[in-house]
Amino acid sequence: MMKYDKLTSITIEKLHQDFEKTGYIAEDDIIVPVYLALRLEKPILITGAPGVGKTEIAKVLASVFKTDLIRLQCYEGLDENKALYEWNYQRQLIKIQLIKETASEEMVEQDLFSRDYLLERPLLRAIQAPKKTVLLIDEIDKTDEEFEAFLFEVLSDFQVSIPELGTIVANFIPMVVLTNNGERELSDGLKRRCVYLYIDFPSIEKELKIIKVKVPEVGDRLAEDIAVAVHYMRHQLDFKKKPSISETLDLSNALVLFGAKRLEPEHIKRTINLLLKDKEDIDMFNKELGPDGLIEKISRR
Repeated sequence: MMKYDKLTSITIEKLHQDFEKTGYIAEDDIIVPVYLALRLEKPILITGAPGVGKTEIAKVLASVFKTDLIRLQCYEGLDENKALYEWNYQRQLIKIQLIKETASEEMVEQDLFSRDYLLERPLLRAIQAPKKTVLLIDEIDKTDEEFEAFLFEVLSDFQVSIPELGTIVANFIPMVVLTNNGERELSDGLKRRCVYLYIDFPSIEKELKIIKVKVPEVGDRLAEDIAVAVHYMRHQLDFKKKPSISETLDLSNALVLFGAKRLEPEHIKRTINLLLKDKEDIDMFNKELGPDGLIEKISRR
């Protein structure tokens, strides 16, 4: 594993090896954009369907470089204060009660707006960190355009202005990972500041490798059956939510518990709720294909 201060000596080959050591199976289509983002010290914007491993890349980077992962989970209504900083109003009120009779109003104000009363949110925490960290901005597409505009200004300069304290400049530019599920179109301004990476659902061969790494107890034939079945379901049926990689692994672990050697219709009946998380999807699967139909389809491969 590498330390964060060795970024200048990082190579694509070493990064690939370290990703594999953490159990993240990735080829050059993923490793090269990550490598470029690290070397150029630019954020990486990772787009793809839920469950393809976007967020996991930030966790892997924190593990590989032995540093902290700071996560900003985005949601509708997220604003600058919740992402950057807030004042600890409760502590300030208590302090006012304690000193209002013994200190001047000017002294009180100076004291109340010091760092002691500052609540760091993820963006400020990453900027003020005493070492290079990984900053994960998860599901950026859930925020509105105003927050996005604020964000790409922060990501341009890696500094923030707090009226009461002045400008705070990052000691270390964090490794920034933004994830995007594609719920809305992101601005060109944000895209320009990032290295772009699109992650699709894996091929059968890649998912088979993932299953073997993450669930080593599964047999070779069963692992292949699972990878082929999930691949067929994703690409041949129009689900509202396609099975993710993590759901493939849930199925694999469940079938190990059942002692399965091959994927059988009865297994599908008992575990379909691990793959599909929407009643309409389950109903459509049973109507258009069903457990027997799925096993028939994958047996022809």
